Amino acid sequence: MADEPYELNWSGDDVMAALRGASIDGLELAAEHLLQVSSELAPLEEGDLARSGEVSSDRGEQTVAVSYDRPYAVRQHEDMTLRHDAGKQAKYLEDPMNDEQETMLALIASRPRGLLG
Repeated sequence: MADEPYELNWSGDDVMAALRGASIDGLELAAEHLLQVSSELAPLEEGDLARSGEVSSDRGEQTVAVSYDRPYAVRQHEDMTLRHDAGKQAKYLEDPMNDEQETMLALIASRPRGLLG
């Protein structure tokens, strides 16, 4: 039996573009998870701080950020001497970033993995 000829057309640029897009999708998904968890821990008086949280991304630079936009956000996050209601805390963004690391890594990997298999 003779070998059948075959032709392989590799579109490396298209593959890389798809992987980059899927990677940023995964980063955004992980950032949304972090925003949800951190908002639940954010100090609460009127809810302005938690509601000010947002995810921003720069797809070209492959970067994603979670931020809170209130003048007192940094102080509430960093000042460990402030007292908070039960379930609320300082380090409301940093602690979930550390505690949710495995979940966020799985979310990041899920999107490119979906393209591959």
